[in-house]
Amino acid sequence: MSHPQYQVLAAAERWLGDGERVWICTIVETWGSSPRPAGSMLAVSESGRWAGSVSGGCLEEDLLRRTARDEQPTLPHITDYGVTIDDRERFRLPCGGRIRLLVEPLSGPAHREVLGRLLAALDAKVPVVRQVDLCTGEMIVEEARGHGTGVRVTDQTVRHMLGPECRLLLVGAGEVAGHVAAFGRRCGFDVTLCEPRETFMTGWSDYETPLLTTLPDDLVMKSFSDNHSAVLALAHDPRVDDMALLAALQSNCFYVGAMGSKQTSQARRERLASLGLSEEHLARLHAPIGIAIRSKTPAEIAVSVIADLVDARNRLLADDSAL
Repeated sequence: MSHPQYQVLAAAERWLGDGERVWICTIVETWGSSPRPAGSMLAVSESGRWAGSVSGGCLEEDLLRRTARDEQPTLPHITDYGVTIDDRERFRLPCGGRIRLLVEPLSGPAHREVLGRLLAALDAKVPVVRQVDLCTGEMIVEEARGHGTGVRVTDQTVRHMLGPECRLLLVGAGEVAGHVAAFGRRCGFDVTLCEPRETFMTGWSDYETPLLTTLPDDLVMKSFSDNHSAVLALAHDPRVDDMALLAALQSNCFYVGAMGSKQTSQARRERLASLGLSEEHLARLHAPIGIAIRSKTPAEIAVSVIADLVDARNRLLADDSAL
């Protein structure tokens, strides 16, 4: 799974299994120009292994030194970076930026078992809240009401919500799809390619992206119809693209897009309307796909597509982040 928080938690769970102590550092609040959002995580083992990021490099070295070598805290605590001018100069934080972190020590089978349950819930696409008791260090995992992300701090607890990873279905192999798949994975999407045409199947060389030959409408209805799924029609073939769009536009997908010029997009809308889609459904279609950056090359088109997807995902999570 490419979910960045999942990777951090999975690394911590492995290190606990190796018998090491682990410290998880989680951003609980930011002010000003913070390089990472609240909820971002860094895991550090007592042998000096680490995974994740809370600052893009500014704070990681200091946190590794403090947790694994010098202080080795045994109870969770909140710490601030960037409060003083000396902080900002020492750690090279962006101008005016401040970061508040939860530093949380983990050790032994009990913490490993809780992390295992948390990872299993994320694997099952179940939104969860992990609640950390600041007095005892106990971590409780429970199913969340919403599907977003967020952190809430009180005098005694920190509640950190972890939503399921957003999935991205690409319909149609090609250069644009290859770049979208690569950029999408790096932006935290779980990417799958659907290509039922044998000729195009043989030209796909991205072995990191699962390739399915199922008819796209069946695949959308079976596996990509929830509000954490996005569907992109990139086949340049109405027989394939329209099947995917008919299913996706009537589903709960948070983003449905199709590649093509303005003229092609208008013709597509007319075809879909003739097949019974309402104006309300058609209004959900992003076509031409992506944001307007005058993109020409496949890589540039992919950049515009991923930028629009990231914006849609962040709006989705922000709108549904009640803890």
